[in-house]
Amino acid sequence: MEIPYTLTARPDTGLYNGKLGIWLFLASEVMLFGAIFTAYLFMRLGAEDGTWPDHIQSVPLGFTNTCILITSSITMVWAWVALKERKFNTYRLALGLTIACGLLFLCIKAVEYHSKFNHLGVMIKEDAIEKYRPQLDKMNAYVGAIPSQHVYEVRSEDVKSTDGDSFVFIPDKKPSYLINLAGEKGAAAPETASDEDATITIQKSDVERSGYLLPAYGTYYAIYFLVTGLHALHIVGGVVVMTYFLTIGSRMYKRNPEQLSNRIEVTGIFWHFVDLVWITVFPILYLT
Repeated sequence: MEIPYTLTARPDTGLYNGKLGIWLFLASEVMLFGAIFTAYLFMRLGAEDGTWPDHIQSVPLGFTNTCILITSSITMVWAWVALKERKFNTYRLALGLTIACGLLFLCIKAVEYHSKFNHLGVMIKEDAIEKYRPQLDKMNAYVGAIPSQHVYEVRSEDVKSTDGDSFVFIPDKKPSYLINLAGEKGAAAPETASDEDATITIQKSDVERSGYLLPAYGTYYAIYFLVTGLHALHIVGGVVVMTYFLTIGSRMYKRNPEQLSNRIEVTGIFWHFVDLVWITVFPILYLT
């Protein structure tokens, strides 16, 4: 039995089956991500002063991933147009580039995740911060005040030791756009003479709490891993489907090139949605 409307549009909707199905699926995806973004908005607006972390994400990496996904959308359209023009080799090239962009995105995201798994956050008590302030200032360390909890947060990716009764680490520097421009007026930046000078030791008795930047560390990190992890799963799904159409599924071209073209169009619609989600995620989680 032949299934109708796999190639031609249905008279009631003006869409063939595959395109109608993907739009219905994306409607549920909009509700899913919409609920998550709405929850983020309410928690962000309701957060107490200083409790929402600043300057924790790598903006250059996030921006690079944004450019990669925008590029992949272009190559995805290129693959579909190539099929429409019956240029099979061009189609394979364009789809291969799209897959490569997806894999590169996942690799960069893995680097970001690795950083979070090894990034330590230390909450120094308000009445103890002054004994560490001179050294932190000398190291140009970023210190985040959380008035509602009476603590100051210092983060570090290069942890030397957490054994015994102290933390020994190299704290994160202030982002370049927060650094005082005195250096441009002739003031020399402090130099560290050795690795020992580059580290700071914080007594655990002066620490309210500490932990790696995982979901249990705070609400922001729970949302970050939920949103980016869910998005990464969509990237994986898209890459798997495109890999199929690049290899085994490409045999359909000899039998019915228009049907393959329709399937690539449907895959492209999904891929563009995934890209659009990331374009929303980037400013929300990286720039605010």
